[in-house]
Amino acid sequence: MSLGNREIKRIFNKYKQSFIELEHYDRTREILWRRKRIDFTLAQRTINKLKKIRDKTGKPMSHIVEELVQKV
Repeated sequence: MSLGNREIKRIFNKYKQSFIELEHYDRTREILWRRKRIDFTLAQRTINKLKKIRDKTGKPMSHIVEELVQKV
């Protein structure tokens, strides 16, 4: 079964981020979808705000930080 150009473009647009991540892996051998633990320092006010958001949403603080970074 062969795919037409229109179908190939539709698939590429639908899974564009996956293709970008796989291309990055081919170049660098770095897996972007793997989670990695790091340590960094935050002000106590920031930590308290993250805890309030965590309690309100039920999400772990790491997910909250990831979502906020993705928006930037």
